[in-house]
Amino acid sequence: MQGMMMNFNLGIAAIMRHTLQIAADTEIVSLFADGRVHRYNYREAFARARRLANVLETLDIPPGARVGTLAWNDHRHFELHYAVPCSGRVCHTINPKLFPEQIGYIIRHAQDDVLFIDPQFIPLVEDLQGELSGVRHFVALCGPEEMPASSLPNLLCYETLLDQAAPTYAWPELDERQACGLCYTSGTTGNPKGVLTSHRSAVLHGMAQNMADNVGLRALDVVMPMVPMFHVNAWGMPYNAAMVGAKLVLPGPRVGDAAAMVKLIKDEAVTFSLAVPTLWANIGQYLEASGQKLPSLKRAVTGGAACPLALIQAMGRHGVALENGWGMTELSPMGSYNRQQPWYAELDEEARGRQLLKSGRALFGVEMRILDEAGLPLPHDGQAAGALQVRGPWVRNGYYGQEMSEDWFDTGDVATIDPQGYMQITDRIKDVIKSGGEWICSVEIENAVMAHPQVAEAAVIGVAHPRWSERPLLVIVPRQPDAAPSHQELMTFLDGKVPRWWLPDASERLAELPHTATGKVSKKTLRERYTDYAWP
Repeated sequence: MQGMMMNFNLGIAAIMRHTLQIAADTEIVSLFADGRVHRYNYREAFARARRLANVLETLDIPPGARVGTLAWNDHRHFELHYAVPCSGRVCHTINPKLFPEQIGYIIRHAQDDVLFIDPQFIPLVEDLQGELSGVRHFVALCGPEEMPASSLPNLLCYETLLDQAAPTYAWPELDERQACGLCYTSGTTGNPKGVLTSHRSAVLHGMAQNMADNVGLRALDVVMPMVPMFHVNAWGMPYNAAMVGAKLVLPGPRVGDAAAMVKLIKDEAVTFSLAVPTLWANIGQYLEASGQKLPSLKRAVTGGAACPLALIQAMGRHGVALENGWGMTELSPMGSYNRQQPWYAELDEEARGRQLLKSGRALFGVEMRILDEAGLPLPHDGQAAGALQVRGPWVRNGYYGQEMSEDWFDTGDVATIDPQGYMQITDRIKDVIKSGGEWICSVEIENAVMAHPQVAEAAVIGVAHPRWSERPLLVIVPRQPDAAPSHQELMTFLDGKVPRWWLPDASERLAELPHTATGKVSKKTLRERYTDYAWP
């Protein structure tokens, strides 16, 4: 016997309808590169989205077509996140920080029909246009007064197209399993791979994130995603903030400018923000140097890379509870969240630090398991570490253009899970250091050494060793080049914080570490650099 409930589609258009009912007058604020601030509300945003859907019809973009975007976080990119999927197309957000050859490959592989491009990225697309014969239209995301001279054929103006479009549009009733978004992995090994999300997965992901013990947004929140929309829809915020009717602040291309971000947070009374650890470190250093405060900002998410305990503690001194979130492009992207709990304060300092560094508990809808090298399940005792696998309604079941079906997705991470369900990433499988037949956790060493006052950034990699197969090599970026700590000073600092046999056999100093397009330290590049390393 089946239940007698309505067959209601979980589509992104339903988010629009709901937001118009509960928060039509709530603001969306955008900061442009030149410092201008644009303001409007959800009602105006969705009215422009209707015009944009008509533009797609006028340009003869067929249902199911991929609509590429190369854009920052601003109101126009927000409009694309609704008009494209709700009209039956697929919003393909492209990371402009990837290598040009990767961007060209992604556009061709996705078979983008049209590209919407921030003027800043038009030279990039001009250099690639000989490879993009399948793209029929190029649209500059600006007004007519900002249109650049360009070699792109028939470059169109976004605002002109909207002005010419009809204001009414009937959103089609789409199946909730229809594709809505396409986002490619960073391609650290091989070509980037496309993750094709559905309306259903996007809505369920947002509902799970908004549960109280997870991200838990509320209508009274002011949400500022510093993570870009091309990083899996700014970790879901264009949909999740609208879902609860929260004010949305979009910081544009100036996210690397700590002074600008602090000013924007203060001016707009931001209560919740999201960024990678590097951006939080920049903001923390600016706050220390300037003496400024962030009275409105109470909680923030760090993700995309391991966050050192020293950074969580530093932001805590500024009144910001920095909370770990874990996920991947393949998870749309969030899989677990570490919401700081009152009982954390009852732990001693060392235990509290370990707890804060955990990747959190799985969101409802995501199931996790860890396996040993033989593929057998490991206990959730907080000690056994194994290959992390996940499954759930917003976990990918294959890559775009590839035939694949899996019961579980192998994340490529090594993790522990404790009896309370808290998962902790201990390494990437490809980054695991195996010395004398035993695993060494590079992430734990990195977290420990990052607490050193003279270390700005650190990475630990495995390097071939004649006796132990591999040994850990520590690579640091000193805060002050003329005051870099010696190897012995670093080892003395680490003594007692990690097992003694984990202590790196040597350390090297760089002016900066190599990073991927998503802001993670590129250990692949470091390993290549030190392939023929001569141990002291």
